[in-house]
Amino acid sequence: MKVYLVRHGIAEDARPGQSDADRRLTDEGREKLAAGMKLLAHARIRPTLILTSSLKRAIETAEIAARQLDYTGELLRSEALTPEAPVHDTWEEIRTHRSEEALLLTSHNPLCSQLAGYFLGTPTLQVDFGKGAVLCVEFRHFGPEPRGVLRFMLPAKFAAADHKK
Repeated sequence: MKVYLVRHGIAEDARPGQSDADRRLTDEGREKLAAGMKLLAHARIRPTLILTSSLKRAIETAEIAARQLDYTGELLRSEALTPEAPVHDTWEEIRTHRSEEALLLTSHNPLCSQLAGYFLGTPTLQVDFGKGAVLCVEFRHFGPEPRGVLRFMLPAKFAAADHKK
Protein backbone atom coordinates (compact mmCIF):
# COMPACT_ATOMS: atom_id res chain seq x y z
CA MET A 1 0.00 0.00 0.00
CA LYS A 2 1.10 3.52 -0.73
CA VAL A 3 0.16 6.23 1.76
CA TYR A 4 0.09 9.84 0.60
CA LEU A 5 0.20 12.15 3.61
CA VAL A 6 -0.89 15.68 2.75
CA ARG A 7 -0.69 18.63 5.11
CA HIS A 8 -3.58 21.03 4.59
CA GLY A 9 -3.03 24.14 2.50
CA ILE A 10 -2.64 27.72 3.72
CA ALA A 11 -5.51 28.54 6.07
CA GLU A 12 -7.05 31.75 7.31
CA ASP A 13 -6.21 33.12 10.73
CA ALA A 14 -8.92 32.53 13.29
CA ARG A 15 -11.41 35.37 13.55
CA PRO A 16 -12.63 36.52 16.98
CA GLY A 17 -14.93 33.83 18.34
CA GLN A 18 -14.05 31.34 15.58
CA SER A 19 -12.85 27.91 16.63
CA ASP A 20 -9.63 26.48 15.23
CA ALA A 21 -11.65 23.62 13.74
CA ASP A 22 -13.63 26.06 11.57
CA ARG A 23 -10.66 27.79 9.92
CA ARG A 24 -10.88 27.50 6.12
CA LEU A 25 -8.30 27.51 3.35
CA THR A 26 -7.44 30.85 1.81
CA ASP A 27 -7.76 31.44 -1.93
CA GLU A 28 -3.97 31.20 -2.17
CA GLY A 29 -4.03 27.97 -0.17
CA ARG A 30 -6.63 26.45 -2.51
CA GLU A 31 -4.68 27.49 -5.63
CA LYS A 32 -1.33 26.15 -4.42
CA LEU A 33 -2.91 22.94 -3.22
CA ALA A 34 -4.69 22.40 -6.54
CA ALA A 35 -1.36 22.89 -8.34
CA GLY A 36 0.29 20.25 -6.17
CA MET A 37 -2.54 17.81 -6.70
CA LYS A 38 -2.32 18.39 -10.48
CA LEU A 39 1.31 17.25 -10.33
CA LEU A 40 0.19 14.08 -8.56
CA ALA A 41 -2.53 13.57 -11.17
CA HIS A 42 0.06 13.88 -13.97
CA ALA A 43 2.04 11.15 -12.18
CA ARG A 44 -1.12 8.99 -12.35
CA ILE A 45 -1.57 8.84 -8.60
CA ARG A 46 -5.07 7.65 -7.80
CA PRO A 47 -6.06 7.07 -4.19
CA THR A 48 -8.45 4.21 -3.52
CA LEU A 49 -9.51 5.83 -0.23
CA ILE A 50 -9.21 9.33 1.22
CA LEU A 51 -9.18 9.87 4.99
CA THR A 52 -9.25 13.34 6.49
CA SER A 53 -9.10 15.11 9.80
CA SER A 54 -12.47 16.55 10.80
CA LEU A 55 -11.11 20.13 10.85
CA LYS A 56 -12.51 22.30 8.04
CA ARG A 57 -9.17 23.13 6.37
CA ALA A 58 -8.26 19.44 6.13
CA ILE A 59 -11.69 18.55 4.72
CA GLU A 60 -11.29 21.27 2.07
CA THR A 61 -7.82 19.89 1.28
CA ALA A 62 -9.30 16.40 0.85
CA GLU A 63 -12.03 17.79 -1.43
CA ILE A 64 -9.44 19.49 -3.66
CA ALA A 65 -7.36 16.31 -3.78
CA ALA A 66 -10.44 14.25 -4.67
CA ARG A 67 -11.32 16.59 -7.57
CA GLN A 68 -7.80 16.77 -8.99
CA LEU A 69 -7.12 13.02 -8.61
CA ASP A 70 -10.48 11.86 -10.01
CA TYR A 71 -11.48 10.23 -6.73
CA THR A 72 -15.22 9.64 -6.54
CA GLY A 73 -15.46 7.72 -3.27
CA GLU A 74 -16.45 8.94 0.14
CA LEU A 75 -14.16 11.16 2.22
CA LEU A 76 -13.86 9.41 5.58
CA ARG A 77 -13.22 11.56 8.64
CA SER A 78 -10.83 10.27 11.27
CA GLU A 79 -9.92 11.65 14.68
CA ALA A 80 -6.56 9.87 14.18
CA LEU A 81 -5.63 12.72 11.80
CA THR A 82 -6.28 15.70 14.09
CA PRO A 83 -3.26 17.90 14.92
CA GLU A 84 -2.47 16.43 18.34
CA ALA A 85 -3.43 12.80 17.63
CA PRO A 86 -0.90 10.17 18.72
CA VAL A 87 1.07 8.75 15.77
CA HIS A 88 0.14 5.22 16.85
CA ASP A 89 -3.57 6.06 16.36
CA THR A 90 -2.85 7.05 12.75
CA TRP A 91 -0.97 3.79 12.17
CA GLU A 92 -3.92 1.82 13.60
CA GLU A 93 -6.26 3.69 11.22
CA ILE A 94 -4.01 2.76 8.29
CA ARG A 95 -3.90 -0.87 9.43
CA THR A 96 -7.71 -0.89 9.48
CA HIS A 97 -7.65 -0.07 5.75
CA ARG A 98 -4.70 -2.33 4.81
CA SER A 99 -6.63 -3.85 1.89
CA GLU A 100 -6.55 -0.50 0.04
CA GLU A 101 -3.91 0.07 -2.64
CA ALA A 102 -3.44 3.78 -2.05
CA LEU A 103 -4.55 5.89 0.92
CA LEU A 104 -4.48 9.66 0.86
CA LEU A 105 -4.53 11.25 4.32
CA THR A 106 -5.10 14.96 4.94
CA SER A 107 -3.90 16.26 8.27
CA HIS A 108 -2.00 18.96 10.17
CA ASN A 109 1.20 19.73 12.01
CA PRO A 110 2.55 18.72 14.41
CA LEU A 111 1.14 15.31 13.41
CA CYS A 112 2.41 15.34 9.78
CA SER A 113 5.99 16.11 10.85
CA GLN A 114 5.86 13.40 13.51
CA LEU A 115 4.35 10.83 11.15
CA ALA A 116 7.11 11.31 8.58
CA GLY A 117 9.75 9.82 10.88
CA TYR A 118 7.39 7.37 12.54
CA PHE A 119 6.31 5.85 9.21
CA LEU A 120 9.96 5.33 8.28
CA GLY A 121 10.88 3.67 11.58
CA THR A 122 12.89 6.69 12.77
CA PRO A 123 10.59 8.59 15.15
CA THR A 124 13.26 11.16 16.02
CA LEU A 125 13.69 12.19 12.37
CA GLN A 126 12.87 15.87 11.96
CA VAL A 127 11.02 16.82 8.78
CA ASP A 128 9.98 20.30 7.66
CA PHE A 129 6.44 19.43 6.58
CA GLY A 130 5.11 22.66 5.08
CA LYS A 131 1.51 23.48 4.25
CA GLY A 132 0.42 21.64 1.12
CA ALA A 133 3.40 19.24 1.16
CA VAL A 134 2.92 15.58 0.22
CA LEU A 135 4.83 12.59 1.57
CA CYS A 136 4.55 9.18 -0.09
CA VAL A 137 5.50 6.10 1.93
CA GLU A 138 5.00 2.51 0.82
CA PHE A 139 4.10 -0.26 3.28
CA ARG A 140 4.29 -3.97 2.58
CA HIS A 141 3.74 -5.17 6.15
CA PHE A 142 1.33 -3.98 8.80
CA GLY A 143 2.87 -5.05 12.10
CA PRO A 144 2.50 -3.19 15.38
CA GLU A 145 4.99 -0.50 14.29
CA PRO A 146 5.33 0.93 10.75
CA ARG A 147 8.39 0.21 8.64
CA GLY A 148 7.72 2.08 5.43
CA VAL A 149 9.86 2.95 2.43
CA LEU A 150 10.05 6.59 1.40
CA ARG A 151 8.98 7.00 -2.22
CA PHE A 152 8.98 10.82 -2.40
CA MET A 153 8.26 14.09 -0.64
CA LEU A 154 6.88 16.99 -2.62
CA PRO A 155 7.25 20.36 -0.90
CA ALA A 156 4.39 22.71 -1.74
CA LYS A 157 6.74 25.36 -3.13
CA PHE A 158 7.79 23.02 -5.98
CA ALA A 159 4.21 22.58 -7.05
CA ALA A 160 3.55 26.30 -6.78
CA ALA A 161 6.61 27.06 -8.94
CA ASP A 162 5.41 24.60 -11.59
CA HIS A 163 1.94 26.17 -11.47
CA LYS A 164 3.31 29.63 -12.34
CA LYS A 165 4.90 28.48 -15.60
